[in-house]
Parts: sequence; C-alpha cells; structure tokens
Amino acid sequence: MQLPRLVATNTLPFRRTIRRTELRQIVPLADTTIYDMERRGEFPRRFNLTARCVVWDLTEVEAWLDACRQASDSSQLKRAPSPDVRQRKRRPVKVRALVTVDHSTGSE
Repeated sequence: MQLPRLVATNTLPFRRTIRRTELRQIVPLADTTIYDMERRGEFPRRFNLTARCVVWDLTEVEAWLDACRQASDSSQLKRAPSPDVRQRKRRPVKVRALVTVDHSTGSE
C-alpha cells in the first residue's frame, strides 16, 4: 500500500525573523549606529510586522555579518584613524624628555 504524497502549499522557504533583543545579541552595535547604517543602506532594513513590532530578516543579518568578515579578512574595510591623544582635554599626555646617546663617547 502506497501512502499519498503531501504537496507543499507554500513554495517560499521558511524565513526566520528576529526582534531587537536578538539582534543586539548577534550584532554588538548601538541602536543609533544600526539606525544610521540602515538609512545609508549599509545594514539590512527592518520591517514592521504590526504597528508596534519591528523585526529583521535573520538571513539578511547573517549575510551582512559574513560580508563584514570577508571585507575585514581581505583588508577592504576602511579603519578609523587613531585619535590624537595630545588634543584631549582631560588626562593630558605627559611629555617625555628626549634623551640622545652619543655612541662615539659612550655618554649621554
């Protein structure tokens, strides 16, 4: 006896969505940074399930993370310049005296 085959009614693949709390665990960026990156098109866009529920597509977020990792590994990611610590107002950098050594006489 042969069992009847079930036909899938939904041909779309299952797509998991995540809310903000799960996104924070996956992506260690501040909410404002994520929002700014979304506006510039550098991060997957959120969408509303309801008027008060905002979610992200998990596969898009994971693809973004993979792209970031590949860019970092291939040195395509532009790094921010190091701050000039001499310009900070609090905890100023102590200036060290430069000592030169005269190698011909062996004295300082």
